[in-house]
Amino acid sequence: MSRIAAPLYRAALNLAGDSRRRPLSVLIYHRVLAAPDFMRPGEPTTAQFAWQMQLLRRYFNVLPLVEAAQALRNGTLPPRAVAITFDDGYADNATLALPILRRLGLPATVFVATAYLNGGRMWNDTIIETFRTVASDKLDLSAEGLPVLRLDDEASRCRAAELVIRHAKYLGSAERERLATTLAKHARRLPDDLMMTSEQLRSLRVGGVEVGGHTHSHPILSGLDTAASAAEIAGGKARLESMVDGPVQAFAYPNGRPGQDYDDEHVAQVRAAGFSTAVSTRVGVAAGATDTFQLPRYTPWDQTVPRYLLRMALMRRRLVTC
Repeated sequence: MSRIAAPLYRAALNLAGDSRRRPLSVLIYHRVLAAPDFMRPGEPTTAQFAWQMQLLRRYFNVLPLVEAAQALRNGTLPPRAVAITFDDGYADNATLALPILRRLGLPATVFVATAYLNGGRMWNDTIIETFRTVASDKLDLSAEGLPVLRLDDEASRCRAAELVIRHAKYLGSAERERLATTLAKHARRLPDDLMMTSEQLRSLRVGGVEVGGHTHSHPILSGLDTAASAAEIAGGKARLESMVDGPVQAFAYPNGRPGQDYDDEHVAQVRAAGFSTAVSTRVGVAAGATDTFQLPRYTPWDQTVPRYLLRMALMRRRLVTC
């Protein structure tokens, strides 16, 4: 950033961080990639993630999520407070993101769905990797209530995967897995190393990263009965605590849209399971009155330094007050 632009961004960030109502920005990431991937265009590379983290370190106060949530409740947040989070438990969180975070001295929280550790693969990744590798230039999915999908080039393969994922997201868990398994028959190869191993999970904890709960199998909680959702929430927590030999205090609702993917019953179950804070995917930043068991989050998608910083400044005015 130029010497002329930098003071303008500092002024914008200071305004957005007015001490009378200091908000908390919680950022969502999923993966950090070694190189650009046409099937995952929204995921940052290590180079992009590094400059984003450098900006956060320079212009913001980056806090561990649990500490930040407590400070929000107490009214003791520092100006320009930010927490960094990752969802699902991808191996690159440990192999690629962690070295950058450690080099810069930044804390983060990784929310882990325990069913997919040690060689498992999430259903959406099965779909993505199928469309990456399928040999045909089209795939007829009319039997699944979907159209014939053209797979002529990288862009069409990416669009096809996005379409099928949107279609499958709100199917029942068994039906969603059946669809992913059916599609996988068309794949030439499927990876078994996308998610973390138990050893990588422990390396995060040793490296100063908070490990958070994300259920066991990442279901849409609103699609489960009461006993099943409680078991997913508490069971995932218990498994993680046994793996890292310590408490797990933060939780992320799968998919995370309040009123659609989870409701007040699930918030109560998260509290009852012993978590101290939880995050949603409602877009915005947390204010003093925000429920710290439904903290909003967002992803700054911008690809340049000026736009990234401007987005961070402007988002801090989008307060969620309940």
